[in-house]
Amino acid sequence: MAARGLLGARLAAHGVTVALTEVEAYGGEGTDPPSHAHRGPTARNAVMFGRAGRAYVYFTYGVHWCLNVVTGPTGTAAAVLLRAGEVVGGVELARARRPAARADRDLARGPARLCAALGVDGTGNGVDLLDPAAPIRLAPAPAPAGEVRTGPRVGVSSGADVPWRFWVADAPTVSAYRRGGRPRTR
Repeated sequence: MAARGLLGARLAAHGVTVALTEVEAYGGEGTDPPSHAHRGPTARNAVMFGRAGRAYVYFTYGVHWCLNVVTGPTGTAAAVLLRAGEVVGGVELARARRPAARADRDLARGPARLCAALGVDGTGNGVDLLDPAAPIRLAPAPAPAGEVRTGPRVGVSSGADVPWRFWVADAPTVSAYRRGGRPRTR
C-alpha cells in the first residue's frame, strides 16, 4: 500500500523539512465513506481524481489546512493524509509558525499542525510533490528505523474499522488516537 511507503519520506515546504511518521489512507468514489471522493468528483476534491503525486490540500473546520498525497491512477480517487512528522530541517522556522507547541515533537504532530509548521495552505492544492522545483516537495527515504504499526483511522465514525492508519512505533511525533463520533441519524 502506498501509505506505508510514505513513512520516513521527507516532505519539504517553505524552509521546513519533516520526516513523515504517521499517515492515513483513503479510498475513492463509492468505496470508502470517510473519503472526500466517496460521492464522486466535485470542485473541492477534483485533484484526488488526477495524477498520482499531486497535493490535495483542503480547509477543515473553517480553521485548519490538511495535506494529502494523491495515490490513485488518473480517474480513480485515492489519497493519503499526511498526519504527522518529525521536523528535521528548519526547526526555528517551524517553531515561529507554531509558537503554541510545548515541545519540538509537537511542531508537526497532527495533520493541521503539520501544515502549519510547513507553511502549507490552499495555494499548495494540485502541486506536483515530485517536482524538485515545487514549493512543496516529497522525497523518498529509507524505511523508518522503528517498527511500523497499523490501526484504525483517527476521528472517523464510518469506516473506522478499516486499518489504514500507519505510523512509526514509538515515534514521539505520532498523534494520539481519537475514535470518531457516532454516525448521525436522520
